[in-house]
Amino acid sequence: METVPTPSVLDQRELDTSRMPYQLPFPAEAADEVLVPSVLPDDERVWVPQAEGLHFRPLLLHASQGYWCNLLRVRRTGIVSRHRHPMPVTGYVIKGRWHYLEHDWMAEPGAFLYEPPGETHTLVVPEGETEMITLFTVTAAMIYVDPWGKTTGFEDVFTKIEMCRKHYEAVGLGADYVDQFIR
Repeated sequence: METVPTPSVLDQRELDTSRMPYQLPFPAEAADEVLVPSVLPDDERVWVPQAEGLHFRPLLLHASQGYWCNLLRVRRTGIVSRHRHPMPVTGYVIKGRWHYLEHDWMAEPGAFLYEPPGETHTLVVPEGETEMITLFTVTAAMIYVDPWGKTTGFEDVFTKIEMCRKHYEAVGLGADYVDQFIR
């Protein structure tokens, strides 16, 4: 086991450690951090198309824990999707407004949302909105359903990664561009 030298008691009294970085090594098994320097980039190629007027921008795709963080950008009004969550979801509205048909509230810029496991809802962008952007963290999966709960599709962190690889290859960023977001 490696020992780390520490200052003597006298040195500690004279040493201002308030601005000193952590001095011990990080665990060898710890993953690298993810830093996305420009969350709202100028480069449109970073936005991955998902449907007409609907794109996402990956920020973290955590394959080993089965969740993802992304910005959802919608540039159309009306129903975006109806889906169920088997695990929690959180959201933070950055731009625009949206709501769920199943609830009586409107999510507006600055709003935070927690969706409990088992929640099923229909996301709608109201008339008059030109762009909605919300940061979502989704655990496990989104299961797309019809109004009676019949499954019509799904997405998880692995389908998100695959969508990113295909898109980034097609727009010239390279399929491996997504690797910076994967843990």
